[in-house]
Amino acid sequence: MQKINKNVVLALLSLTSLVFLLFQLYYYKFYLSQKNGAIFSKVRGSQSGQDSTRWVGLFRTAEKMGFQWLKIINKDPRLDGMDDLSGVEIPLHYIFKLASHAIHLVVFYERSGNYLWHGPLRLKQHMDRKFVPFRKLHFGHYPGAYEKPELQLVSIDDLKVRIPKNPYSFLEEMSQSRFLECRYREARAFFQLYPDDASLDVVDFRKKAKSLLHLAVLTLNNLGVKFWLSSGTCLGWYRQCNVIPHSKDVDLGVFIKDYKADIIPAFQKAGLPLKHKFGKVEDSLELSFQGEDGVKLDIFFFYEEDDHIWNGGTQAKSGKKFKYLFPKFTLCWTEFVELKVHVPCETLQYVEANYGPDWKVPVKTWDWKSSPSNVQYNGVWPVDEWDDVIQIY
Repeated sequence: MQKINKNVVLALLSLTSLVFLLFQLYYYKFYLSQKNGAIFSKVRGSQSGQDSTRWVGLFRTAEKMGFQWLKIINKDPRLDGMDDLSGVEIPLHYIFKLASHAIHLVVFYERSGNYLWHGPLRLKQHMDRKFVPFRKLHFGHYPGAYEKPELQLVSIDDLKVRIPKNPYSFLEEMSQSRFLECRYREARAFFQLYPDDASLDVVDFRKKAKSLLHLAVLTLNNLGVKFWLSSGTCLGWYRQCNVIPHSKDVDLGVFIKDYKADIIPAFQKAGLPLKHKFGKVEDSLELSFQGEDGVKLDIFFFYEEDDHIWNGGTQAKSGKKFKYLFPKFTLCWTEFVELKVHVPCETLQYVEANYGPDWKVPVKTWDWKSSPSNVQYNGVWPVDEWDDVIQIY
């Protein structure tokens, strides 16, 4: 084994200690404009003079130690929908190199959903692609979202450094951290074609829908139930970065393997009475909870087959069953109405399966039994099961 120079190791550890101390230097908070969900009304938390001095000190220290460094910046994707700020670039990664050793510094930003976010490791054309073996840098290739870890001060070879208090939890998040930014530029183009409804009724509905979603997220997170934005709520996020004003509900998806019997009592305890329960755990389960002033929360449970995923629907008066087929998908994080939530990573395929190729065009008249592109008739519930599979409150 090649012997590593002790001075090199000490230099790396010294720089690493500075890196951890700077773990949360940048704080960016963005708030959705009430007038247009695709545009941010305020930007706060720009780099302070003290932070700037610290960064300069870091680079000077690194250079004195003999390090070369590479700065990777890119446009802030959250500003893509704003003409006057869409070109603003922010630092995402720094690579420090000394001989055959390297330190990869990933810059985290605090987001309005009370979580940490980092951008992708993406080199521009003019950058030296041989500076370090970038393919061996396993952290940060894609945008990522993390819970804010509690940091603890530890001593390594008499050097004080900060690390997450629960490093195993932080490392576990890495494999499930991929983040999708809302498509702000496309959302702004959508609103140019279809001006947003700014009436008092719509503003009031969106406020209630946001409050309902916040309560649903808190309840499911407390239960440890993984979920994602589904149906019209997912379409609103993907198409216009906002709640669709004529949807009148909030839609979430949950894999049936993640179902817990505690879900119904937990929502009832949170002040959301059960409106209806259709189907059963083995087949076509869906739950609907009554929110404030007619805004309801629908939770659809998804079943995985060999080559597709599906959820069911039930017509109460006839007992007819319906099935909605989706291509298999994975889950990514995103931010929606100041919340860190999951969406299907393969969002376009998910939306097209449900709403067809014309999903970009708003449709105000929608029949859940026939309008979806992926709906199939799935038989009728046996009459002797109706008391169990069709429950209306």
